[in-house]
Amino acid sequence: MTDGFLVPGPTATGPLAASVARVAELAIKLGLSHGDVFDVHQLSDASGVPADVVSDLLDGRPAGEPDLQARFLQRFDLLRRTRLKPNGRRYTQQEIADGAGMSRQQAGALINGDRRPTMEHCDAIQRFFGVHAGFLSAEDADALNGALQRTEQRLLQDYAGESDPLERLLLDHGVRGIAWRAAQLPTDKHRDKVTEWLDMLLESVKPTEP
Repeated sequence: MTDGFLVPGPTATGPLAASVARVAELAIKLGLSHGDVFDVHQLSDASGVPADVVSDLLDGRPAGEPDLQARFLQRFDLLRRTRLKPNGRRYTQQEIADGAGMSRQQAGALINGDRRPTMEHCDAIQRFFGVHAGFLSAEDADALNGALQRTEQRLLQDYAGESDPLERLLLDHGVRGIAWRAAQLPTDKHRDKVTEWLDMLLESVKPTEP
């Protein structure tokens, strides 16, 4: 355990473990503690994954709710508790229904677990609460991995601003997102393909000679 954070166990593999390792490395470069970047409750709010499941997943232990409806109910409840109105109160069923374009009866049935959600329900509720796509439906490990990737992007921006002239240049020109995505590709062959596509796009937008 380091600063209250359990490092991934020796059996932890896959995208989540890779994201944890990258975020941990960036934290060290920025002089941040593990607690700063792996706050269990902040990651729970960002991903919708219950805090105890976040802890287990970060430690490399198998965890999570396999049933889609149960995950939906967990995360819908978290949204209602953490995404509040400007006056600090929860949104009512009627307000959620109106904002998501459904009847109050539909909203109530979803909240109470009397109706299984469709992807259309999830999309509408996610838009209403202003959270990313998949918040209500993604498997727990994938949801946590997405939250860590967003943390990684923020840390990369901080790191670029402090010490990396190339990253700062990319940020200034609004293309760091392209470079960051290309860096996640598994092989040079894939990255070469991105270069080819960019070359083709540049050629297509070049001004023609009079």
